[in-house]
Amino acid sequence: MSTSTKGDWPLYEVFVRGKRGLNHVHVGSLRAADDEMALLHARDLYTRRNEGVSIWAVRSDTIAASAPDEKDPFFAPSGDKVYRHPTFYDIPDDVPHI
Repeated sequence: MSTSTKGDWPLYEVFVRGKRGLNHVHVGSLRAADDEMALLHARDLYTRRNEGVSIWAVRSDTIAASAPDEKDPFFAPSGDKVYRHPTFYDIPDDVPHI
C-alpha cells in the first residue's frame, strides 16, 4: 500500500477556456495524484459557476519556458521578420477574431 501524501503529489497548472473565450487562460495551480484527479479537482475549484467549456491540467514539471532575464536574446530573431507583424497585412473588416 502506498504511503504518499499530498506533499508528494505533482503540481499541476490549470488553464480554463470560458464560454465566450477563444483561448485557455491560466487560472491557478493544484496538486493531484494523477491526471484524472487533476482534471476533477480543477473542474471543482475553477469552474464552480459553469463558466468553463474546456480545462487543461498540465504537470508543472513538463512545461518548458523561457527565462525572463533572457528575453532580449531569445526574442531578437523575430524582430527582423516584418511579415509576422499584423501591420504588414490588410485585414478585411468582415474577418472575425483577429
